[in-house]
Amino acid sequence: MAGSMADLETRPDATDQVREESRIVMLIDDEPAQSRLISAIAAREGWRTVVASDAETAIAMLGTREGMQLSAILLDQWVPGDDACSLIAELKERRPALPILMLTTSASPLLAVEAMRAGASDYLVKPVSPDRLMEALRSVTTRETPRDELAPLTEKMSASLDFEAMIGTAPTFRTALAQAAKAARGHNHALIEGESGTGKEMLMLAMHAASPRSKDSLRIINVASVAPNSIESVLFGHEPNAFPGAFDRQIGALQHCDGGTLILDEVDRLNTAVQRRLLEALETGIIRPVGAAHGFRVDIRLLSASNTNLAQLAKGGLFDAALADRLGGTRITLPPLRERTGDIPALARHFLGRIGEQPGLTHLTVSETALALLGAYDWPGNVRQLQSVLFRSAVYCEGDMLTADSFPQLSELLGEMDTSGGPTSHDGVGIMLYTEDGNLRPLEDIEADVIRLAIGHYRGRMTEVARRLGIGRSTLYRKLSDLGIDNAA
Repeated sequence: MAGSMADLETRPDATDQVREESRIVMLIDDEPAQSRLISAIAAREGWRTVVASDAETAIAMLGTREGMQLSAILLDQWVPGDDACSLIAELKERRPALPILMLTTSASPLLAVEAMRAGASDYLVKPVSPDRLMEALRSVTTRETPRDELAPLTEKMSASLDFEAMIGTAPTFRTALAQAAKAARGHNHALIEGESGTGKEMLMLAMHAASPRSKDSLRIINVASVAPNSIESVLFGHEPNAFPGAFDRQIGALQHCDGGTLILDEVDRLNTAVQRRLLEALETGIIRPVGAAHGFRVDIRLLSASNTNLAQLAKGGLFDAALADRLGGTRITLPPLRERTGDIPALARHFLGRIGEQPGLTHLTVSETALALLGAYDWPGNVRQLQSVLFRSAVYCEGDMLTADSFPQLSELLGEMDTSGGPTSHDGVGIMLYTEDGNLRPLEDIEADVIRLAIGHYRGRMTEVARRLGIGRSTLYRKLSDLGIDNAA
């Protein structure tokens, strides 16, 4: 995940420091407990929260001195209810430049589409983790960061649970899939490493679906989204009165998944004490809930994911070396998207196909100039970020094709990049050699894609297209006719 400006080695001047310290977010929420929680989370990064309990108060607050200093608005959908999008539109009309983030318990893609079309900058499904909330606020208010306006939306579409849904032909990616497919058939623990957004959770779900335990219990826990003082109880469970507030018995995820699979995302975020307990449980096969006198024997498979290399963390003393070895019975590394840019066209078309199936959206194609623009970006948020950017662009698309103009933030970040002609660093960006099941596409289809790419690359200059392809103009036009290609494509 791309860092904030605090990660840079340049020191902000006094004006920047004052501006950072005076950031104000307005929370439109009528639940005092949630308001206190969000205010506390925001305060950790220097935000001050002002609360409006209803729509009328929020609109009136915009005109106050404090309201004029707002940097963002957080809107709980339940306050205005069905009129949430109307309130967003009214807030945007009064303050067009003010980013609005909507909090909701609904994961409906249709609601996401309606909220964004009304003017929302992002859409957060409750319960939202502190990291996700602060990432969203940073994304919509920090223009200096390289991921400006391109931070991932929460994924609105359910993930497919098979290897065929993992799109890509890059050798490093295919190697990782082959390792995962082989490991899925066994019972050993497996560790998936790779940057945030590379598809680690999706790969682990595919592994579970292809495993002998596919019909048994499955639970997914993102360690980073669980409070550090709660993760032990979440994993191991607890007995009544084991600690203040433990009124009832809780079965932990390890016991719940007996005979099945437990997915631990961001396992590198486990604290030291829990690392030791987990190692002991994996070595003995026995888990003991917090406050229990006796343990339970379990048979469980752990599929773990880490954004960082666990072996390197262990060398630095930041992770238990024995646990890293135990988790990594099979180690698989997913490459970042910037190392397999040739997969971007296939990924884009695949995501657009899924996006087009969502309520309120239509099926869209994507132009070669848009693909060239997408291929030129280094995607710090990887595949998840690509999907989010396509989702956002599809929401606002008024035609039937995404073009380079559909990605104004990318164009701004990349400068005046010429995507209509001339060589780029991503030759072959528009060519997909394999079908989604891993088999080679028919030669005729590949040839048609090569010709289309050449026509777009050389801006329709057919003499140049023919010369670069090493064929005569008459041969080129014959192929265009045989393949059914419009030379204006």
